[in-house]
Amino acid sequence: MRAFGEWEKQELIFLSLPHENTDWKPYLDEILDAYERLVAAIVPFQKVVLICPDERIFEERFAKFDNVEFVKIDTDDTWIRDYGMIDVEDFADADAGSNGKNSTSEGAACCERGGGENSSRRAKIVSYDFKFNAWGGKFESSKDNAVNLELAKRFKSDLRSIDLVLEGGSIDFNGRGTLLTTQKCLLNDNRNSHLNKEQIETRLKELFGLRRVIWLKNGFIKGDDTDSHVDTLARFIAPDTIAYASCDDPADEHFEELAAMKKELENTGFKLVPLPLPKAKFYGGKRLGCTYANFIFINGAVIVPTYGDDNDKIVLERLAQELPNHKIIGVDSLVFVRQNGSLHCSSQNKYSGASEAKQVSSERSEAENKYSGASEA
Repeated sequence: MRAFGEWEKQELIFLSLPHENTDWKPYLDEILDAYERLVAAIVPFQKVVLICPDERIFEERFAKFDNVEFVKIDTDDTWIRDYGMIDVEDFADADAGSNGKNSTSEGAACCERGGGENSSRRAKIVSYDFKFNAWGGKFESSKDNAVNLELAKRFKSDLRSIDLVLEGGSIDFNGRGTLLTTQKCLLNDNRNSHLNKEQIETRLKELFGLRRVIWLKNGFIKGDDTDSHVDTLARFIAPDTIAYASCDDPADEHFEELAAMKKELENTGFKLVPLPLPKAKFYGGKRLGCTYANFIFINGAVIVPTYGDDNDKIVLERLAQELPNHKIIGVDSLVFVRQNGSLHCSSQNKYSGASEAKQVSSERSEAENKYSGASEA
C-alpha cells in the first residue's frame, strides 16, 4: 500500500453541499454563495462531484458550471474530508493481476474497479471506508457513514471497510512513506479507546504503507472542534516540505502552543514554511478557527482559504514561491469557519491512474533514505 501525497494526479474532488437539515440553515444562502466561489475556482482544473439530498440546490446554483456532476445522497454534515473515502495504491493487487487477491484482510470490495490489460504491472487504487463517529460522538453521523457505499457504487470504486475510527483531516501524507498527525486527536479516548499509541501506529503503517509516523504533541486552533486535526495545523506541500500554522503575536492565545509545535517540526528534518495566522476574527461573539493550513491541492493549483486579512497576501505569495508549478488561488472562507471548518474540511480528493509500482518504489526509497534518520517528533 502507498498513501498519496495530495498534489498527485486526481480524477475528481467530492464536495458535500449544505442543505436545510444541516447546521448551516440559519445562513444557508451565505454558505451556498461561498460554495459557488469554491466550485468556480476548482472546475477549470478538474471535475467536481457535488453530493446533496436537495437536487434543487444543484439546479439553481451549480448546474451552470462545466465539469460538475451531481449525486443525490442524504448527509448529516458537509465536512466530507472526514467521512469520505480515502484512496491508496495497492501494489499487491498489481502483482496479483486480476486474481482478486488483496493485501489487506479487512473488508471486501464493494465494486470492482477495472484494471485493464496493464493491471499486472501497475498499482491499483483502492478506497478505505473508515468508521466515522462525528469527531468523538459530538454530532449525529449515521447518514454520513453511509455516503461512501453510495459513492462507491456510482464511481465503481474498490471500497474496503476498515474497523477503525479515523477522519481524513486527522492525517496528512508526503506520498513517500511518512504520515503527519496529532496525539490530541488520534489518541483521544473518544476515537479508538481500545487501542494504545503503538497499536494505532501499527495499524496506520499497515494500512498506508508507512515507514514513519510523526506525532505532534502541541498545536491547536481556537474554534476547532475536531480535537486538533492536523489539517488545521501542519501539512505536507511536497515530499520534503511542511507548511505550518504560525503565530507571531505573544498576546495571541495560540502563541505558546504553535511555538511548541514549531519546535517539534524543526526536529523532523523536513523543510518548513510558516503560514502566519490571520488576526482574530469573530462571529456571534465566538472566535473563528481561521487557519491557512486548510488549503486544498487540485490538479495544477492550490485553493487557499482567505479571511480578509493582511496575512492573506503574505501566505498566498509564500505558497506561490514554494509551489511554482501550481496556481495559487485564494477563496474567501469566513463563512465556512462559522461551522468550525474550512476548505480542506469541505472536500475529499479522489486520485486517478496509479503509478507503476517500480517507479514509486524507487522514489519512495530515495525519500526514505533522506528523511528516515530524522528524530521522531
